[in-house]
Amino acid sequence: QVQLVESGGGLVQPGGSLRLSCAASGFTFSRCSMSWYRQAPGKERELVAIITSTGGSTNYADSVKGRFTISRDNAKNTMYLQMNGLKPEDTAVYYCKANCLRVFWGQGTQVTVSS
Repeated sequence: QVQLVESGGGLVQPGGSLRLSCAASGFTFSRCSMSWYRQAPGKERELVAIITSTGGSTNYADSVKGRFTISRDNAKNTMYLQMNGLKPEDTAVYYCKANCLRVFWGQGTQVTVSS
């Protein structure tokens, strides 16, 4: 059974940091590129960051470049998103996605940036 479980979301003040995790099971994690998406209320889901299967290459949305860092640990079947310098406009539900021969999504974790 394929599972992607996000964790680490919460309420943080502007300028603060959070680290999201995405724990994968039920498929060969190390063979899949992985990505983080987010969806704010009333907006479409958007790509935040993507990382190749080996972790050798990453790419980011312009809105998060220099503030967010995507990484993965294939030994732990886990992907991460380190978010620094958070802004109110980063408020959204954050989802992890596995890009294998099939596509898998997690259930999402809420991130709220507010004073």
